[in-house]
Amino acid sequence: MGTPLLWLVFNLFVLAAIVLDLGVFHRRPHKMKTREALTWTLVWIGLSLAFGLSVLHFSGSQRGLEFFTGYVIEKALSVDNLFLFLVIFRAFAVDERVQHRILEWGILGALVMRGAMIAAGASLIERFSWVLYVFGAFLVFAGLHMLFLKKVEIHPEENRVSRFAKKYLRVTKEYQGSKFFARDGGKLFATPLFVVLLIVEITDMTMAVDSIPAVFGITRDPFIVYTSNVFAILGLRSMYFLLAGVLGRLRYLTPGLSFVLAFIGAKMIVEPWVHITVEISLGIVAGILLVALAGSLLAGPKAKK
Repeated sequence: MGTPLLWLVFNLFVLAAIVLDLGVFHRRPHKMKTREALTWTLVWIGLSLAFGLSVLHFSGSQRGLEFFTGYVIEKALSVDNLFLFLVIFRAFAVDERVQHRILEWGILGALVMRGAMIAAGASLIERFSWVLYVFGAFLVFAGLHMLFLKKVEIHPEENRVSRFAKKYLRVTKEYQGSKFFARDGGKLFATPLFVVLLIVEITDMTMAVDSIPAVFGITRDPFIVYTSNVFAILGLRSMYFLLAGVLGRLRYLTPGLSFVLAFIGAKMIVEPWVHITVEISLGIVAGILLVALAGSLLAGPKAKK
């Protein structure tokens, strides 16, 4: 589906949106309030729906449903990632006024890394069709691992990225406002904010290892995989500020996502013998996530021990 012109126009749109966001709408550091976060979340969801409907109109129902299914999967996995971002920001005591700056630059880096991963995945599938079975088996394993993995307390300030930065980079002891780098005594130093950005980027790349193969389980079109990924993560920053206060209530989201990954993986493995249409896939994925969300809201947050 993706002609060179479509790829160019879409990426120019993404670049313009990020420039406007960083350089115009959020030029000055400030805490994003719930109303602002809700407005921007609805804007990005609206743009995603508009793009999906345009795909539906110009490329047919098959491609349109593939986009919406991929978008739903990516969006749900992205929401699960928000909890990790919340833990990271709290561990490093990041000022709420500059959190949006980290997320925005993190999203920009994520777009580049995911674009490269999608290109590599598409190339592998085109050359070696058996890679799909590897992706499928990996997704089933990832889903089961996510389901049965015992929750442990996370200490991002002690992870390898943080230790590497402290060992090999000159890092200032204090934050320097919204700056990632600062000069002291004529020498260039990284700030703790830059270390947090590195951790956010590595975290997203790790999560993409699950999410990108999952969308390839729905469609083989790299343009659909890429655009569904992009639209899912472009609104991630505003959604973080919208959901930060209720993430603890989504206790069944992770089990729900584990079933989604396992289903998509199984679908990829049995595809030569059992064809599951994209309509059925979308219904199953949406149904699992709705049950997980409803169960979370009804059960309430886990009692602290």
